[in-house]
Amino acid sequence: MSQKETSTGNHQKKLINPAGTEVIYDSMQFSQAVQVGGMIWISGQVGMNEKFEMAEGIEAQTRQAFINLKRVLDEAGGSLEDIVELVTYHLSMSDMRKFAKVKSEFFPDNYPAWTAIGINELVLPGLLVEIRATAVITKLM
Repeated sequence: MSQKETSTGNHQKKLINPAGTEVIYDSMQFSQAVQVGGMIWISGQVGMNEKFEMAEGIEAQTRQAFINLKRVLDEAGGSLEDIVELVTYHLSMSDMRKFAKVKSEFFPDNYPAWTAIGINELVLPGLLVEIRATAVITKLM
């Protein structure tokens, strides 16, 4: 686990980087999430596990991306229930039905706002979906 705090005016900014993501922080120069007060902005999560092994197929990649998202929120002291917005990026919009099926495993009700965007490519060949989120953890406010 790696959390670093800095001041931004009147607010403390906390960088959230769960154990195993330090190499991403150092080499790609971004945090898995940034927290200010009870607000958390989570960077795009993809279908790769902590060993950087890519899941195969849209359903497996979607599931792994949501597992990664949950892991980042857990590290920040929150949960998937704290998510207020999802933005998802898809290589193929024809995969939406399969994506939505897996999404419903993680969000069976109390749905966050959601925007789905079709794109031409993601950061690594073979990736099919990326999930970015914003969360509000009221107990941290």
